[in-house]
Amino acid sequence: MRQLLFILKKKNVYVLSKQLLLSGTSIGANVRESRFAHSPADFISKLTIALKEAEETQYWLELLFKSNLISDKDYQSMHDDADELISLLVSSIKTYKSECITLSQELHSS
Repeated sequence: MRQLLFILKKKNVYVLSKQLLLSGTSIGANVRESRFAHSPADFISKLTIALKEAEETQYWLELLFKSNLISDKDYQSMHDDADELISLLVSSIKTYKSECITLSQELHSS
């Protein structure tokens, strides 16, 4: 029975950590991809996807933590990093949208 529990715990760690890896690396990939966006809407879309992936990353972190698969210290550190990324992405999206609106208004008033 102990061996079975160990195997199940190990499998859970693998599944959850794989999901964490996928969502976590997707953040950077989408930000990188946004550098060569085809349009302002494409740029915003890429950053929005990165934002969603950052939120998903926090979800997987929470599951790992609540399952006692990562320490409080590791959870807090990674969660804080994800919070910072989320704040940066939200700010970037808002700023870019605002600049697009301002530019559009200036073009229409000329």
